[in-house]
Amino acid sequence: MTVVPAPRPDGELPEDDQPAGGVPPAAEAPPAGGLRARWARVRASGEAGMSTAEYAVGTVAACAFAAVLYRVVTGGSVVDALGALVADALATLS
Repeated sequence: MTVVPAPRPDGELPEDDQPAGGVPPAAEAPPAGGLRARWARVRASGEAGMSTAEYAVGTVAACAFAAVLYRVVTGGSVVDALGALVADALATLS
């Protein structure tokens, strides 16, 4: 997550906190103070992480994948194959 520091009263960022990309912060950030300055800082920072909608889609996709995987694993052929594998392993040990 990228954190953009608050500009100084003259609208400039400290020398060591200049954002990458070659765009001077004074060109994209209005003078400090109020809602405009906060909105400019939000727009200047990159989109880090997922939004709520992306979390919802990711959760639904994970649940769908889990349901498909459950159906495959509990299907008759997979259970029979796993049972045969375990029986062979136990027969080898005996």
